[in-house]
Amino acid sequence: MTQPLRVLYVTPELSPWVKAGGLGEVARELPAALAREGVDVRVLVPAYPALRAALKAAPVAAIHAPGGELPASQLLEAHGAVPLYLIECDACYGRPGSAYQSPEGVDWPDNDLRFGLLSRVAALLGSAASPLDWKPDVVHCNDWQSGLAPAYLAFTAGPRAATAMTVHNLAYQGLFPASRLAALALPEAAFRIEGLEYYGKISFLKAGLHYAGQLTTVSPTYAREILTPQLGFGLEGLLRRRAQDLTGILNGIDTGVWDPSRDAHLAAPYDGAHLERKRLNKTALQRALGLPQSSEAPLLGMVSRLVEQKGVDLVPGIAPMLVRARAQLVVLGQGEAKLENALRALAAGYPRAIAVRIGFDETLAHRIEAGADLFLMPSRFEPCGLNQLYSMRYGTPPVARRTGGLADSVVDASEANLRAGTATGFTFEAPTRAALRAAVKRALDAYRQPETWRFLQLNGMARDWSWGPAARATVEVYRRALAVSSRA
Repeated sequence: MTQPLRVLYVTPELSPWVKAGGLGEVARELPAALAREGVDVRVLVPAYPALRAALKAAPVAAIHAPGGELPASQLLEAHGAVPLYLIECDACYGRPGSAYQSPEGVDWPDNDLRFGLLSRVAALLGSAASPLDWKPDVVHCNDWQSGLAPAYLAFTAGPRAATAMTVHNLAYQGLFPASRLAALALPEAAFRIEGLEYYGKISFLKAGLHYAGQLTTVSPTYAREILTPQLGFGLEGLLRRRAQDLTGILNGIDTGVWDPSRDAHLAAPYDGAHLERKRLNKTALQRALGLPQSSEAPLLGMVSRLVEQKGVDLVPGIAPMLVRARAQLVVLGQGEAKLENALRALAAGYPRAIAVRIGFDETLAHRIEAGADLFLMPSRFEPCGLNQLYSMRYGTPPVARRTGGLADSVVDASEANLRAGTATGFTFEAPTRAALRAAVKRALDAYRQPETWRFLQLNGMARDWSWGPAARATVEVYRRALAVSSRA
């Protein structure tokens, strides 16, 4: 019998315990999908307090920090459908706040050492010196926080695992002073243009992009966009040189968690055969947020990080049109203070039409997906996006800018696409208030055509947004990484 492919999946986040964005959910769901495809996959993640409290984990090996600047630590193992390895180092991870920041929202000043440790342990487990009997064939790294692992492995003698590197958002690169090279136990040979040097600094992300055997992003369109100066963030030259090693794979969603027919968060579960029950969720959402309970008023929802990348600054510009159209808007999220304040002011100015909740609330997020008629995603760029997938599964057509994963998943309700039977939402090109306003107007016009609207809802709900296709495509990336490694 052929031995299953062994993969170490390295992540700085793991939902629901530690989550700053979509990576946390991907790190929970993709490894599980890979396991269903027959991959022997194990997840490596820092032992943050929330994980330590939630999981029963036992020590399996002693490990050592890079450069000797941190105390020795140990590796814990938690058993489950997908085994977890947790790096226990209280000096690095035993802190309040998020994975990356203090409770006051300030980046930890030693993030280079904290995630250098994550990368170093990943490389250790992928090398012949690993203290574990289980040895991965592939080390799969995610974003800048594990980007040094392929570099460490490249400078490791003897047999070692192949590597794959996934970019979830190229805008975050993990830049640190060149003087930190020795503390990270990296050789001088690594600090060069064809290495991890980026305008005189160490770039964790560039290290992964340069040294990993295969590269992926979280959608096919984003894989093309990052080859351009507009979205390459200074790395487009390197990425163009490695274009033959770059694959865009659209993320999936957990269709068990995001299932309107079984969602315990909802006032009234529903499916495509009982879409009339969706209206009960709309009424419940309006009541909970203090909006007039009108079944006729189109209700737009938005759940997002409140940052300019997400196009949040465009939303106030459509408020007068929404009020004139007797529509309503609900927003849930947190982020930049100026955008939070702008949305608070908007809600104060239109209290019978707009409701805003600053923060994150899992239950409310589910209720917005189910209770809204339309879902706004006006992102300036969006590597993949998950909310548009949730929305379509919940019969809530998205209004989304054509970029990244939004372009790969939302089919515009043009006359041609409606005739072809492929339309699932509304898209627009330019990241401007005028373009967003025009797309929303088209959506409101369609909302008032019951047959067209029901078609859009059912079409989105019928699409397969599960992780199976992404897992199978990822396995093919692993096979290519192994082939590259065997030729090295």
